[in-house]
Amino acid sequence: MIVGAGPGLGRRLAVRCAEEGADLVVAARTAATLDATAALVRATGRRALAVPADVSKPSEARALAERAIAEFGRIDVLVNAAFPGTHRKNVLDMDEEYLELWRRCVEIASFGTLLACRYVAPHMVEAGRGSIVNITSMSSRVCYAGRSDYGAGKGAAHKLGQALADELGPSGVRVNAVAPGFIWSDTLREWMEKVAAQEGVPYEDVFARNVRDMALRRIATEDEVASAVIFLASDLASGITGTTIDVNAGHLLQ
Repeated sequence: MIVGAGPGLGRRLAVRCAEEGADLVVAARTAATLDATAALVRATGRRALAVPADVSKPSEARALAERAIAEFGRIDVLVNAAFPGTHRKNVLDMDEEYLELWRRCVEIASFGTLLACRYVAPHMVEAGRGSIVNITSMSSRVCYAGRSDYGAGKGAAHKLGQALADELGPSGVRVNAVAPGFIWSDTLREWMEKVAAQEGVPYEDVFARNVRDMALRRIATEDEVASAVIFLASDLASGITGTTIDVNAGHLLQ
């Protein structure tokens, strides 16, 4: 099950998992984006169940788990990747409308992750095995101006995963996290091009500025993030729980 399987990383995760032989339950708030993800999964020859759901609502998170069990009989892996995005605003500039946006971001990333785990984990405990992978962020460890919604939401998911690893470990359920930094995409390139235009400098200068603190001097890809998720989901990581794999091209070394 992948929660947050809309466009971008969530969709690529779904396709990569299908290519590795998984049948998928994909969930997100928008039905149209889910249908597109499910179609790509089915194109690999695997089964896909698309369930529109807002996992920050207990009734919808519970129904999601129930539909998955009804369709497949078990849930081996849960990937929590839902996040509505960040809006980049300083605390001194937050009006009431933005404060509600902030609350919503944190609710989906933290409470939504908790609820998905709450209703999926019992089935894993009953089976005596399972893997939960939370997609957090480099921002869960170090955060910057204008990113407090993102950092708070992802930071909560990061610490939640550690607590659940301790709680569920005795039942054979592992809980880990993958923390990306920048992820290369058309959207990221467009943002850099926009910054370059605003500053009146070449795109290459903006790109170089953003990768100069990365040990690999490049930006990690969606596939590289997906590979870390698949590793933690698989039996290759059978002895690993409560940990985080950073996929940031060496942007944060710790």
